[in-house]
Amino acid sequence: MPLPAIFSSAAAGVRMPTAPWMTSPLILPADQILDLSKPRKKNPSADEGNASHHFLTSGIRGGRSREAMRKILKSVSLLRKTLPPLPEPDDLGQEASADFTLPLNVLDAISASEAGDDRSRKYPWATGNEERLAIRRLRKKRIQPAAEMVLPAVELERLRGEAMKMRKWVRGKKAGVTPEVVKGIRRAWRKKELAMVKIVDPLRQNMVRAHEIVEAKTGGLVVWRKKDVIVLYKGEDYQRCTKALPTLNPYVELSSSKFDSSNGSIDASLYERESNRLLDGLGPRFIDWWRPKPLPVDADLLPEIVRGFKTPFRLCPPYEWKRLSDDDLTYLRKLARPLPTHFALSKNTKLQGLACAIMKLWERSLIAKIAIKVGIQNTNSQQMAWELKRLTGGVLILRNKFYIILYRGKDFLPTSVADSVLEREAHVQAQHLSEEKACSKAAELFHESIRLERKTSSLGTYREFQHIRANYSSVNNVVCKGELKIAAEIENLKKTLREHERGLFILKVKLGKSEKVLRKLSSSWSPSELSADRELLTEEERESLRKIGMKMDKILLLGRRGIYDGVIASIHQHWKHREVVKVITMQKITEQITHTAKLLEIESGGIVVALEKQGIRHAIILYRGRNYRRPLELKPEHLLTKREALQRSVELQRRGSLKFFAKEREQYIQELKRKLRELEQRAGG
Repeated sequence: MPLPAIFSSAAAGVRMPTAPWMTSPLILPADQILDLSKPRKKNPSADEGNASHHFLTSGIRGGRSREAMRKILKSVSLLRKTLPPLPEPDDLGQEASADFTLPLNVLDAISASEAGDDRSRKYPWATGNEERLAIRRLRKKRIQPAAEMVLPAVELERLRGEAMKMRKWVRGKKAGVTPEVVKGIRRAWRKKELAMVKIVDPLRQNMVRAHEIVEAKTGGLVVWRKKDVIVLYKGEDYQRCTKALPTLNPYVELSSSKFDSSNGSIDASLYERESNRLLDGLGPRFIDWWRPKPLPVDADLLPEIVRGFKTPFRLCPPYEWKRLSDDDLTYLRKLARPLPTHFALSKNTKLQGLACAIMKLWERSLIAKIAIKVGIQNTNSQQMAWELKRLTGGVLILRNKFYIILYRGKDFLPTSVADSVLEREAHVQAQHLSEEKACSKAAELFHESIRLERKTSSLGTYREFQHIRANYSSVNNVVCKGELKIAAEIENLKKTLREHERGLFILKVKLGKSEKVLRKLSSSWSPSELSADRELLTEEERESLRKIGMKMDKILLLGRRGIYDGVIASIHQHWKHREVVKVITMQKITEQITHTAKLLEIESGGIVVALEKQGIRHAIILYRGRNYRRPLELKPEHLLTKREALQRSVELQRRGSLKFFAKEREQYIQELKRKLRELEQRAGG
């Protein structure tokens, strides 16, 4: 029995979905049809036996590929190198470990042979070495607190539990653990065996240092510390003492030895040991220092006045300039940044002891770094910096609210060198004195020989007396004295006259130069002529335009430059939007104002409507006219530029001043000549 047509077509092929641009359907055989439906997810329980590999390959790109496994083997081999060696395993374990410690080049060769390629593939980061050196970071050695070494573990745990429940504390000071803070801790110990201290800035920046300071000053043991809070245990043998601050607790010996262990101990770093060696002998240390060690010298405990103190002798090397350049200052500031702090200063005002310590430090270091304690105002730090610079003669390379940094200078001499230089200078000075004494003795012998040769002269003899009496007998007369006075006045007048004539000559030379410059500027300025064809305005029109111009807020101000090309261009810009322009001038003379108004009218081509006075100024109202046409070039080429107009104004002012002083000088010269003639007539009469 034949099948229906629909079944026969299904057996022959299946019509597939087509795109809009296809003209005929797509028919495929039934056995070649693609299954476009989404595949169902596999049952996860089926892969439970193979789920162990997910822990190794879950975070690595590529899953279980050769590349991913190669990365895993590489990480495991590096990890085995960094870890300490394990005890020897059995034979099976050795074989397993050998598989995991294969070099990377062996793995590359294996993968290449499997791929059918004899060439070994290398990674871009491969260096050719089969093994790599892995350096482990060493952890900082933990310093065991004194409480853990002294107290039993059970007792320490109990004290820490009570410390966590405490809610009252003694507040620290900005200056550190001061005697007031220590007294507060002792008052708290009267009621309880624990006392809580809250540390504030700047000591809060280094709580390990605060831990050491509190133990050293109070004699207690720090049993608990969190953030900025420290809890102290007074100890079993604590004795109440309110007057004496030195500790009576037997545990203080341990804490103090730990506190001073950095001063030359083997455990201290090389940096601390060298810094302590540099600061030894300069003065007592500042125990409340909140920054890392070494402890700086406490400048407040140094003597304020040193007997016989003098500013050090300085001498710059030959062909050397003691002044520092900008590059030198930058280099020294960078050099001073990592250096330890040498001194800590706050309340000391007379700084001679600190200056002596700085000069002693400069013999071993180029730079002296002084920290300013908390509570010093900026003005006080500035005064301290300048006082130290004056006492030491050094160079101040930095001063702010935290530090004062002084450079010893290029002309600094160590004590031994300065003593030898001073000794040499004293020797040279003594030699100079001996030479001067020898020269003076030779000069005395020379004068004695001259005196012996002049024994025949007439000085002091009767013949000299007769000569004076014959020639100068009239000197003591009254008439002679008057003549001498007149002659002296004549000579003074002549001298004064010569000085003023020379001054007048200089003024005339300057005046000639100024006129020469003005002629040069005037040659480049050729004013236009007044046009003959001008518009006529009635009185009503003038009055109307005058009122409009006087009410205007927009003005054009004429300065000291006067009229130049920019002024005419500004007038045309005003006329672009309105018919009238208001020009303000500061001139006071009527002739000058009239000349300015006429010149503006000629150069702009407008009509002067009115000249009005406004306070100390004058207003010139200009009308553009009915037939006004805007010129193509707003700035006329025949007028001066802005720069030339200013130069012309300056030269006019200079010429006016020169003329004024020249006229005064001429009048004064005429007066001197008149007085000179009168004195000459008196002397001749």
